[in-house]
Amino acid sequence: MKENKKISGTQSIWMGSSVESASRPLDRSLDTDVCIVGAGIAGLSAAYSLSCEGKSVVVLDDGPIGGGMTERTTAHLSNVIDDGYVTIERLHGKHGARMAADSHTAAIDRIETIVVTERFDCDFERVDGFLFPAPGHPPERLEEERLAALRAGLVGVERIERPAGPVLETGGCLRFPRQAQFHPVKFVTGLAQAIERCGGRIFTDAHVSTVKGGQQARIETRQGHAIVAQSVVVATNTPINDMVVVHTKQAPYTTYVLGAGVPKDSVPVALYWDQADPYHYVRIQKDAAANGHDLLIVGGEDHKTGQANDGAQRYQRLERWARKRFPMMEQIEYRWSGQVMEPTDGLALIGRNPDDTSNVYIATGDSGMGMTHGMIAGMLITDLIQERANDWAALYDPSRKSLKSIGTFVQENLNVAAQYADWVSAGDIGSEDQIPKDSGAVLRSGVQKVAVYRDEEGTVHRRSAVCPHLKCIVAWDSIERTWNCPCHGSRFDAYGKVLNGPANSDLSPIET
Repeated sequence: MKENKKISGTQSIWMGSSVESASRPLDRSLDTDVCIVGAGIAGLSAAYSLSCEGKSVVVLDDGPIGGGMTERTTAHLSNVIDDGYVTIERLHGKHGARMAADSHTAAIDRIETIVVTERFDCDFERVDGFLFPAPGHPPERLEEERLAALRAGLVGVERIERPAGPVLETGGCLRFPRQAQFHPVKFVTGLAQAIERCGGRIFTDAHVSTVKGGQQARIETRQGHAIVAQSVVVATNTPINDMVVVHTKQAPYTTYVLGAGVPKDSVPVALYWDQADPYHYVRIQKDAAANGHDLLIVGGEDHKTGQANDGAQRYQRLERWARKRFPMMEQIEYRWSGQVMEPTDGLALIGRNPDDTSNVYIATGDSGMGMTHGMIAGMLITDLIQERANDWAALYDPSRKSLKSIGTFVQENLNVAAQYADWVSAGDIGSEDQIPKDSGAVLRSGVQKVAVYRDEEGTVHRRSAVCPHLKCIVAWDSIERTWNCPCHGSRFDAYGKVLNGPANSDLSPIET
């Protein structure tokens, strides 16, 4: 399971201010009602809800609590769907759009209720959200989105000429009331502590190697221990238990984030987005920068994971975009990236694993809304395990087929197929001698492709460049210093250790 292994190249603001939580390695085999693989927001939300209902729960992760993509989010809590309600209504109909709005609104409310009930100190705050047009887009697009959002059941959505704070683009904007933001690592740390108070058990440094459903689910770890459970939830950002089906329904994208100081209270606390492609997203974290200033968090410049290695240029473009709109920006204090799993029809895949037994559940396809989709997963999967009806189940069913998104489905899977041409291409460079220190490149050695990393001391480390998931050739990411699979988003550290699924094993040693 990969949701929570740290990626080594950059540090987000949440990592720098994370709260240490008590955890321990799994040292024996166990029986439980529910085993949850992954200690990010989706897994811990499910564990919390199930624990509160009296289920015995075991959570396993091979990294720290709240690691992986949970600590690489910008932590917008929003019912404003990234793809827009015009698109969601076209793909899922008016009823589907209403269910999407209802579920994301309920997720924010649920987070707020947990924060108040459990008295979490996680900077939760209700804020407005502002959606701006992309440069050159006709103003009618904003009005179409406003009307679609109202049809979906959002309340109080209005068009205004400008917010109290900055204007990202000309042409007015939409105001969405009752959005929210929080500190994601503090929140999941609080969840973990609440789960343990309810009798749940959380184990880190426990790498899950196999997940098997059946009358009794069996979850085996690399360390040789096993969990036997009535149900199992795989909440690892992208599933490690499904080889093909789910991975044809979503695509991995890398997104970039900057954190820069701004004078205190110079930018109102709110969520800001535009309609560019890829879009930009902005928020403020109070008192988080040097000298007590606020931190402006700006994201964007997305691309398919493993299909570009120009992160430095993307950070430069993102900084130029931000400084033009926020001239009070001071020095950049944080740079980080994250991986977003984009489903072909715009909504997460939450529920029973396709083509599997009825007691294996997955949560994936965050579509840039991982915090709310993660809480939706906790609520929905709890209902499914408890055999309660849930109005959202069909909308998020991982087995669903969306004929209206078939064009995107075909386009993304043709893109995956094209990556196998890397098998017959030349290497990135001709010789290991050309690789600088603390850098990597893929080289050809006869019929093999080799992932070569030269460490800071100059020592060369070689692994197979073949992703163990479905045998694509990995690519070097100079920002995170990782090897990334351009097909389905598996990620490995510079030495070949697996960090992120769907691959569930390390890059292989080189055969000699």
